[in-house]
Amino acid sequence: MQGYGVILLVAVGYLSLLFAVAYFADKRAEQGRSLLNPYIYTLSIAVFCTSWTFYGSVGQAATTGFSFLPTYLGPTLVFTLWWVLLRKMVRIGKAERITSIADFISSRYGKSTVTSGVVTVIAVVAILPYIALQLKAVYGSFIVMLQGAQHADLQMPLDGLAWIDNALLITLLMAGFAILFGTRHIDASEHHEGMVTAVAFESVVKLVAFLAVGIFVTFGLFNGFGDLFRQAQAVPEIASVLSLDAMGTPFQWITLMLLSMAAIICLPRQFQVMVVENVDERHLKKAVWLFPLYLLAINLFVLPIALTGLLMFPEGGVNPDTFVLAVPLAEGQTILAFLAFVGGLSAATAMIIVETVALSTMICNDLIMPVLLRWRALRLNERGDLTRLLLGIRRGSILVILLMSYIYVRNLGGSYTLVTIGLMSFAAAAQFAPAIVGGLFWKGGTRNGALTGLILGFFLWAYTLLLPSFARSGWLPGEFIEAGPFGIELLKPYALFGLTGLNELTHSLIWSMIGNILGYVVVSAYGRPGALERIQAVRFVDAFAGPGGELTWRGTATQGDLQDLLARFLGPAQAQRVLSQPETRRPGVPAANADADPAMLVRAERALAGVIGGASARVMVGSIMKGERVGFDEVMQILDETSHVISYSRQLEQKSQELQDLTAELRAANERLKELDRLKDDFLATVSHELRTPLTAIRSFGELLADNPDTDEEQRARFLDIIVKESERLTRLINQILDLARMEAGRMDWEMSEVEPRAVVMDALAATAGLFDDREVTLEVEVPEGLPLLRVDRDRLMQVIVNLLSNAAKFCQRPEGKVTVQAALADGQVTVSVRDNGPGITAEDHERIFERFQQAGSTLSDKPKGTGLGLPISRQIIESFGGRIWVESTPGAGACFRFALPTQAAEESRESSAAE
Repeated sequence: MQGYGVILLVAVGYLSLLFAVAYFADKRAEQGRSLLNPYIYTLSIAVFCTSWTFYGSVGQAATTGFSFLPTYLGPTLVFTLWWVLLRKMVRIGKAERITSIADFISSRYGKSTVTSGVVTVIAVVAILPYIALQLKAVYGSFIVMLQGAQHADLQMPLDGLAWIDNALLITLLMAGFAILFGTRHIDASEHHEGMVTAVAFESVVKLVAFLAVGIFVTFGLFNGFGDLFRQAQAVPEIASVLSLDAMGTPFQWITLMLLSMAAIICLPRQFQVMVVENVDERHLKKAVWLFPLYLLAINLFVLPIALTGLLMFPEGGVNPDTFVLAVPLAEGQTILAFLAFVGGLSAATAMIIVETVALSTMICNDLIMPVLLRWRALRLNERGDLTRLLLGIRRGSILVILLMSYIYVRNLGGSYTLVTIGLMSFAAAAQFAPAIVGGLFWKGGTRNGALTGLILGFFLWAYTLLLPSFARSGWLPGEFIEAGPFGIELLKPYALFGLTGLNELTHSLIWSMIGNILGYVVVSAYGRPGALERIQAVRFVDAFAGPGGELTWRGTATQGDLQDLLARFLGPAQAQRVLSQPETRRPGVPAANADADPAMLVRAERALAGVIGGASARVMVGSIMKGERVGFDEVMQILDETSHVISYSRQLEQKSQELQDLTAELRAANERLKELDRLKDDFLATVSHELRTPLTAIRSFGELLADNPDTDEEQRARFLDIIVKESERLTRLINQILDLARMEAGRMDWEMSEVEPRAVVMDALAATAGLFDDREVTLEVEVPEGLPLLRVDRDRLMQVIVNLLSNAAKFCQRPEGKVTVQAALADGQVTVSVRDNGPGITAEDHERIFERFQQAGSTLSDKPKGTGLGLPISRQIIESFGGRIWVESTPGAGACFRFALPTQAAEESRESSAAE
């Protein structure tokens, strides 16, 4: 037995050492010399191994043999086989400035405060039992160390004022250290480098302590693994633990593996260290193999310690959960016992610190702050500094969480083992998995679908696991379990709707996942996502494809208002740093009164997201905006209205009296196109530029006609002719844009048929004959008869050839222009080439001319007229037919455009080989 003062001194001393490690790491980070590296990052992820691992796995192995393994096989599979999911989460976390798992799910589904609030409530209810598990383990370990092996029991005595004071003291001590570790200051990046370093240090301590006990019992008390297992097999009661029957059913293993796979990404603490605290995505490359090695090492001696405990305490008077402490104490190994005590303390405190920091951030950002920010009576928007308020909320949340966990243990925890409590929390946290995984790979997932799935899954988990635990602890009538509510047997929580023959955990997981996934998929499939949901879906699903669409802001906000807003949450100095990047200002306008441009607004929103979460950040920036943001639906409306503008302009020749109204429509469309430029990617930005040219001509000549009604008929006719030609040009451009968009989106309707190549080439030549005659271009045709059939869309193939012929005619040398058209069969492909004797194309332009709106030519003066979409469309068409198109040219020697398409016979042969 050890003295109470000595034990408390060791515990406080160790926690103080942890704080010193964290303080040192924070100071290094402030000096720009961060300690974080792939090894510390990996060790921080090992916070997964809590007191459940240190104590509970041994207790589980002592009763059910190898059944503890699935809990660690699940994370191993995720890290080794599904690391792309982890990498995508880390990348999105950085891009979106994610602060918690609630913020992650909320950001994916339109930055909804309702979604983040629901996730937070579920997380708190789910994790409270898990935190209680850690407190229970710490309290129990104190008792074991204080009273000796003969009293080694993690079941807490429920009477005795002195014990209550000690338990509360430990709880408050944990709260104090969690506050010191995670809420010393507000950081816009939400990184806690000191906490991460301390957790990594704890991971080393608990691994060393567990290995030390394992080595002692395996090689100190026995002559290695073989000797230990032989002696265990000699005792029938112990041998039965190692049998297949003791390991449980395949359903139980599958359940445990699925739960642990979900837990490694869905538990708030795991998300915190793996995503929020990640400072370099490359660190994940080492973690995907080093973390599974850590799990292997810490579980290597679980079974030997369990078997040793069973051999040493055959009467069952010692709780198996305490074998790690009880065995060294029974052998008089005081130093080893203290090392094991510190290891268990490390396992528990690491989890408590990270989990409470994660939950307090969620409670602050996603529950309390959204309410306070909308509570006008508080007038938070008039307060100069809100950082102390944020810290106060987070610190208070940590204290409340730990006190509630203490109450849970006092009233319910005594009825369950460590493993049972942990698995209950795993099952609750798993409810986040459909919304997370679905949101990362399915653009069709909606906010309402995610909310429906989360609520249904959480309700079914609570009904089939949480409420029965209340009944078993005496808080609800026992009939609730035995007969169901109101005596309805179909509603029995452990046999819902007649599903029997499964253990409680598997039963709960099946029903909660069915409800969760069905709710998510069905409601999403029949729902309509909002504008921000669509944009965020693209950003999440296509995270590896580069930055997705960015919902920018319409309207204005001054830089002064923006800085005041940031200063309230970040402090004046950090607010200045966020906005200090060089911005374009209008001449003569002071910085404070100058309008903040879209890039500045985005930086401000992301900086706020690191402090109060994405949903609240969007609300706060929106509160100072004069105007509303453009939605995706409005973008589509802009395109529709552009088509109407073209239609109106064609009627100008007969309806000159409507020119004034048309001009107003064109001006409005032009303004909307400018806003579209800020919403879409580079493609639509270029589209708006190209559309603006004919629109400007139409508007200018329309205004001349409207402002000068006495214009003579000849000039009026000339103006109207220009308007009609520009409208036709606009129509061609729109049609080409729509064709290209449909092709790239895979929504093009192809009318495939067997086509004779020579007939298509000759038809294209006939269609462009007038162009060659007007430009006095000599045409040579070498297209043999009898070429194999091609399976293509005839009209689209002809469109490609006509485009190549038109380009060749435009680029031909004057006045001795010459174009040669050839076709030949080689290697199962028909190759068509169009050669001109023009100025040629430089090597660096060979690929560029196939990009949107790009044309050959080094100056504005020598750039031919056109939209710059012909070749990109041609490439899309040819590639859709399974072929390729390219150019061969050198400056001064003309250009030769070629495309090759597989013959019908070659295509059938390839499909046949693929089928075999």
